[in-house]
Amino acid sequence: MTTVGVIGAGRMGLPIIGHLSRRGFAVLVSDLDPRKQAAAEAAGGRWAADLATLAADAEVILVCVGYDREVRELLGPDGALRQAQPGAIVAILSTVSPQTVQQLAADAEPAGLHVIDSTVCRGGDAADEGTLLSFVGGEAAVVERIRPVLGAYSSDVVHTGAVGSAQVAKAVNNLILWACLVADHEGLALAQAHGLDPEVLRQALMTSSCTNGPLDRWGKQSMAWAEDDMAIVAEMAEQAGIGLPLCGLVREVCRPLRPRRYELDRYGR
Repeated sequence: MTTVGVIGAGRMGLPIIGHLSRRGFAVLVSDLDPRKQAAAEAAGGRWAADLATLAADAEVILVCVGYDREVRELLGPDGALRQAQPGAIVAILSTVSPQTVQQLAADAEPAGLHVIDSTVCRGGDAADEGTLLSFVGGEAAVVERIRPVLGAYSSDVVHTGAVGSAQVAKAVNNLILWACLVADHEGLALAQAHGLDPEVLRQALMTSSCTNGPLDRWGKQSMAWAEDDMAIVAEMAEQAGIGLPLCGLVREVCRPLRPRRYELDRYGR
């Protein structure tokens, strides 16, 4: 039985814990918030006494934290995950800079650790259903070793290339996702301003050439992570020396909308 450590029992991490447990994996869980222990254990996980314990016992470690700095703290020179057993695979599910993963992978290699990125797409509903899309960046042999773990919560696993490439794939996904959501928001606001029933129109648009995922999931998503995602995309574009004017526009539009969860009867700004 493979022991899988999951760091972060939040919106994505918690259902992943459940899927892993149901597939027969032994799951160790750690989160900064001790109030999540009961839910993690109810999902089939075993709460780790501390990160050092999780790192020592797990053969695969999934990192599901929110920010780049948290990933760096976990895998930096003094990070708890640097004490993982030689040969362990540390998969970063968090959305961070590709350079972050590449640097951490290179730094951890002398210790015998395999650091890869394994970003997830399709959102919370797919996490609940076990139908996430996982992009994976790393050596082919390492990706094949971890594939059964990823398959516990993903209906699709795509090997995108070398370490860091999964972050690139996720950044592209996020750019298109948030651009679509902004366009949906403005289009339906325009419809409402001219007297149309926005929900009737939304249903019709789902059968038209402009159909898109955010339009289908209207009312089930927020823009909580949009600004952070666009900041990563902007940094990547600058590093590549290319202009992405839509990225900057989407980021500015998303900023004031960040706290809002879109409801079916609230289309306007």
